[in-house]
Amino acid sequence: MDEPTAALDPKAEYELYHNFDKLIKDKMTLYISHRMASSRFCDYVLVFSKGNVAEMGTHEELIGRKGLYYDLYMMQAQYYIDE
Repeated sequence: MDEPTAALDPKAEYELYHNFDKLIKDKMTLYISHRMASSRFCDYVLVFSKGNVAEMGTHEELIGRKGLYYDLYMMQAQYYIDE
C-alpha cells in the first residue's frame, strides 16, 4: 500500500490501520508512507534516506535510538496525541 491515508486526518488514519491490521492477520503487507504514525502498526520498520536504508527495527527500537526515525516521528508527533 502506497500512502493509503494521504487524504485522511490522523484519527481516521489510526482507525483505518487498526482495522486493516485485523484484516491482514498473519499475512505480509508492505506499507509505504511518509506519515510516521503508520509505522507503529508494523512489526518491522525500514527507514530510507537518499535511496539507502538508514535505519531498521521496531518502532520502539527506533524511537530508543533517537536517530533519523526518532527525528521524523517527533516532527509529526503533535498530530498523534489524543486530547
